[in-house]
Amino acid sequence: MGVDQGSMQGTAAAPMTSATAGMDHGGMQMGDSNAPYDAQFIDSMIAHHQGAIDMANQALKEASKPELKALAQSIVTAQQSEIKQMQEWRKAWYPDLASTAGMGMDMGDMQISADTSKPFDQRFIEAMIAHHQGAIMMAKEAQQKAEHAEIKTLAGAIITAQEGEIAQMQQWRKAWFGQ
Repeated sequence: MGVDQGSMQGTAAAPMTSATAGMDHGGMQMGDSNAPYDAQFIDSMIAHHQGAIDMANQALKEASKPELKALAQSIVTAQQSEIKQMQEWRKAWYPDLASTAGMGMDMGDMQISADTSKPFDQRFIEAMIAHHQGAIMMAKEAQQKAEHAEIKTLAGAIITAQEGEIAQMQQWRKAWFGQ
């Protein structure tokens, strides 16, 4: 299964309240060691992707650079599709399993800083780089620990897409903000 994050389409499914309830999105938290690893990964990555979608939607409204708005739209489209896929896998593979505590890993930034001493575009780039780094760490772990080949394939696609987006955002940060 090849995953082209740039052309994926879909819509966000059910609200993330059950997947995100009780999760610590910014720091370390113990995972649910009794739950299957793949279920923990799915629950964590759905919550993580929803955080990226929320930040990207904010960028669609507030970013001044058209390049950032295009990136934000790409993030929304790709990650909504991936959420839909993960929800389908979760339902098929673990229909009777309650929401887990997730993987217990640092997810990176889950919101854009409110520090208005920096332009919004700079704050978005900083938050999304940290956020993507969290996803890459989770995906690299999943490549080693996941039971289902589909999870490993998705993890590889996440790593490739988000490393590329980080490189692009780092270039923009240097060009636009001298950092």
